[in-house]
Amino acid sequence: MHIPLEQASLAQGASDKDRTHVFARYSLIGALSIAAGALAAGAPDWLVAWGMDKIGALQAMFYLYAALGLLGALFYARLPHAKARQAAPQATALGPSRRTVYKLAALFSLDSFAGGFTVQSLLALWLFERFELSLAAASAFFFWSNVLTAFSYPVAARLGRRFGLVNTMVFTHIPSSICLILAAFSPNLTIVLGLLLVRSALSQMDVPTRTSYVMAVVTPAERAAAASVTAVPRSLASAISPALSGALLSTSFAALPLVICGVLKIVYDVSLLFSFRHIKPPEEQEAPR
Repeated sequence: MHIPLEQASLAQGASDKDRTHVFARYSLIGALSIAAGALAAGAPDWLVAWGMDKIGALQAMFYLYAALGLLGALFYARLPHAKARQAAPQATALGPSRRTVYKLAALFSLDSFAGGFTVQSLLALWLFERFELSLAAASAFFFWSNVLTAFSYPVAARLGRRFGLVNTMVFTHIPSSICLILAAFSPNLTIVLGLLLVRSALSQMDVPTRTSYVMAVVTPAERAAAASVTAVPRSLASAISPALSGALLSTSFAALPLVICGVLKIVYDVSLLFSFRHIKPPEEQEAPR
């Protein structure tokens, strides 16, 4: 619920030139936090090694999760929201940008549906079953995976400024999908992990560029509505595919979810390129002579 409001607020406080870099820093901090959480996923094993029982170690993780949630609520309560409300235009429902936002929402839903086939928990399960990866090793792998993802965001902002937001979204996404498909057919754990790490360094470069693009192609008053309309279908779509992926993991070709995810994401990228390559954000439009 809070993410669309955060995106609209950040876009409101940034110039067209700096908007993508603001979202890159926003995503960077979030991804580094996720990386730390992935590394902490191995904490129950460490606690057990130090003498704590397994149930107690798992319960401690839930307590830590709850405490971090309360800390996040405290940070939100201390945001300088009063000044932001005075500076921001009155938020409205979608108006002139409705058609553009609906098309983006449909494409983003396809992307999220595809991504749901390889959510981190299911990818970890595949690695456990296919290569007997340990929990500690998986924790370390996902930590570095998320670190690579985090530091790809500033790179994405630089690429977006040079090559355009849509081009950056598409031409970083397609190679990451190819890596995922190749990983599905590789019999060697080292190669698989290498391909998945390369994918991690590329697959999320569309996050800050995508958010920046949505905020750029709508009017300032529509930003909160546009962020909500593009986010809700994405969440619903990503909730469907994990169930399908779980069923496919039990088939003779357990890596099929990886292939489906890669193929659908390539379809999304090509569709996005052909649908929106001519709709430029303000910073990419030529100044009138």
